[in-house]
Amino acid sequence: MTQIISRIFYNIWPMLIVFFVAIALLRFFYLQNHREKFCLHKEVSYLISILYIWLLFEILTNTETNSFSGFNLMPFREILRYKVGSTLFNYNVLGNILIFLPFGYLIGTYINPKKIWPVIITALGTSITVELVQFKTGRCFDIDDIILNLLGSIIGYLLYIGLSAINRHLPDALRSDTFYNILTIVLLILGGIYIFGYWGVIFK
Repeated sequence: MTQIISRIFYNIWPMLIVFFVAIALLRFFYLQNHREKFCLHKEVSYLISILYIWLLFEILTNTETNSFSGFNLMPFREILRYKVGSTLFNYNVLGNILIFLPFGYLIGTYINPKKIWPVIITALGTSITVELVQFKTGRCFDIDDIILNLLGSIIGYLLYIGLSAINRHLPDALRSDTFYNILTIVLLILGGIYIFGYWGVIFK
């Protein structure tokens, strides 16, 4: 999965930079014109959400995780083909769960549903659409991918519920925008070191 993300970044990084500069400027003038307070951790969260959706689209439309074409409408047919712990299992099963885990978390933060049905419907609708688009472009429609994507989204939503519950019990100082802004700066610095170190080697 790391190699896939590396290849995707290598292909789209010029467009990605232009896109983020445009979004950042639009957001800056939006806040200025509407006299809204700038909050670093919230703005970074917005940008990361956009980046995730973009990467999700690139991963799902530019890679193939199945060894057949056409339709697979038999649940667990492909899942049970892989030995637990094998490379194929990690890539095809765990990979399909993990790539949709942030999606479930994102649904929780965006609409904050009181019940899980909005998460299920949104995840199902998105995953089914992806599979239909893949089939239309000459690839496969796999019900197992939908099941795994849905599972990942549900886990992501449960993670959101758990972290929200923990956050409500934290001291006020640890829930303030100031604390989250400082934490965001630290994470950005660490992320920058990682990108210019590991990813910089790849892009040479």
